[in-house]
Amino acid sequence: MSDAQLLPLLTRIAEALERLAPPPPGRLDLGAADAFVWHADPDRLEPVPTVNRVEIDLLRGVERQRDILLDNTTRFATGLPANNALLWGSRGMGKSSLVKSVHAAVAQDHPGTLALVEIHREDIPTLPRLLARLKDEPRRFILFCDDLSFDHDDAHYKSLKAVLEGGIEGRPENVVFYATSNRRHLMPRDMIENERSTAINPAEAVEEKVSLSDRFGLWLGFHNCDQPTYFAMIEGYAARFGLDIPAEQLRAEAVEWSVTRGSRSGRVAWQFIQDLAGRLERPLR
Repeated sequence: MSDAQLLPLLTRIAEALERLAPPPPGRLDLGAADAFVWHADPDRLEPVPTVNRVEIDLLRGVERQRDILLDNTTRFATGLPANNALLWGSRGMGKSSLVKSVHAAVAQDHPGTLALVEIHREDIPTLPRLLARLKDEPRRFILFCDDLSFDHDDAHYKSLKAVLEGGIEGRPENVVFYATSNRRHLMPRDMIENERSTAINPAEAVEEKVSLSDRFGLWLGFHNCDQPTYFAMIEGYAARFGLDIPAEQLRAEAVEWSVTRGSRSGRVAWQFIQDLAGRLERPLR
């Protein structure tokens, strides 16, 4: 086949492939929503129309942590210096709920200034690309990673260290990083002990691992709640959603529920309220 005959054929093939390929994505308007989820491969920010969260006034037993994080977030939203925050401690005690509730409260007081961007732990290595996308935006962004932790042979923490404070650029002025974790130093104790026992210089090896948590200026601890705090959670939810049940019966059923779960926490309290509202045929809204 001659070149003159081949050219029209190649042109038709190229045109057919263009019709099959999806159009390139348009530039997302980051003012169109107050919350987004970052996805990698391909990189994109997906708007979240409705965030799954609890009203800030319904959070019990974490009043001090609430006030500190609310103050830090308000300063950040108004253009003042603010710290990265690590919320660590007992599971189910409202760490991620507090981040989302604080964002909602500050966004309501300062409309259009603050957006929440969730990034999954496995996408931490793509943080530099996300920051490059956000740094020139007029809005301010809370990057939020829920249940952040690192296991053996996981080098993703090095990417996060560089982004938080250690790189030449540092994090952009309009970005702050909030993370929740069950571990204070983001790594299991046996991993840290293993570093001590096998490294040539144990102190340096441990320092390399633990120094990640030092990049967070705020450490907010969450601890197991006692029974009065658990009752306060239950009664606050019941009053908010109009669950009409005698106080003694409410407490007795709440205790029974916590015994079957083997723990007391904000999560257990909310699960009990969902069960109770279902039995009373009352929607939670």
